[in-house]
Amino acid sequence: MTAIPQNRARRVPLVSALCALAVGLGLTGCSEDPDAGTNGVGRLPAQEIQAKTKSAAGSVDAVRLSGNVVTSGRTYKLDMRLKADGATGSVTAEGATFHLLRVGEQLFLKADAAFWKHEDAESDDGKDAAAGDKLDGKYVKVPTGDPSYKKFSGFTDKDLLLDGLLTLHGSLDTDGHHEQSGVRTVRITGDGGSGGTLDVSLEGKPYPLRLERAGGAGTLSFSAWGKDFALEEPAKGETVDYGKQLPTS
Repeated sequence: MTAIPQNRARRVPLVSALCALAVGLGLTGCSEDPDAGTNGVGRLPAQEIQAKTKSAAGSVDAVRLSGNVVTSGRTYKLDMRLKADGATGSVTAEGATFHLLRVGEQLFLKADAAFWKHEDAESDDGKDAAAGDKLDGKYVKVPTGDPSYKKFSGFTDKDLLLDGLLTLHGSLDTDGHHEQSGVRTVRITGDGGSGGTLDVSLEGKPYPLRLERAGGAGTLSFSAWGKDFALEEPAKGETVDYGKQLPTS
């Protein structure tokens, strides 16, 4: 191995320090290429970055989505693991947390008695709120024809969620290089940020890593791209089949 001359070894950090000073002063000639060693999407126009990150997100079967979503005046806290044939995770809304599990077309919901009593109190059919005690801590099989099925299953549909979330509104632009959980990113914005911002990975595939939704409608993080996870229907002893309609509005 060839030894580095001592005078050269001392000169390398000095050059780096001088370059840092030059960059700080707005001088040119020393700045490093922020896209060196990346997947290259940081050099692309914002429209192409958005197209590539959507393509990358759609090319894998699994992802973890966590954060807050504000919709119809309600704030939902999500922590979901999603894949093509199902999902598992939790949703918190108005102080109540419920667990969702979808295996294929079969959707199960688990919550405590307080959740079910609250849901029943808001319903129009006046079903007995005591049903909440029966359902407390059990997985309830949601009938496919029940209005709740569409509402709850939307939280478990990977493609539906990502298609809706990964679209920024207004004119697109780039907003520099950033970092999310130690991963270098390029940020794209809609209407200067008012239409949302999206951080896209510059390492490996250009997966979306962090989204700020337009109009302050929540912030979401994406992780565990392509990492598979097991999905199993709950045991019969843990499940209540309520029939054709849940005791909800």
